[in-house]
Amino acid sequence: MAKVCDICGKKPQYGNNVSHANNRTRRRWEPNLQRVRAKVDGGVKRIRVCTQCIKSDRVVKA
Repeated sequence: MAKVCDICGKKPQYGNNVSHANNRTRRRWEPNLQRVRAKVDGGVKRIRVCTQCIKSDRVVKA
């Protein structure tokens, strides 16, 4: 299951953990996705949406 917002397409971002000794290990930042019942094409459907899309009213909840 891909961690992608169904509305805006937001995906995980990648970078490094950097320790005090400047050791670098890979890490990733996940988008804050929620499962929401929303109106899609006139019907009700469960979609995975990031919280920024919910707060900015890009999603019409059912």
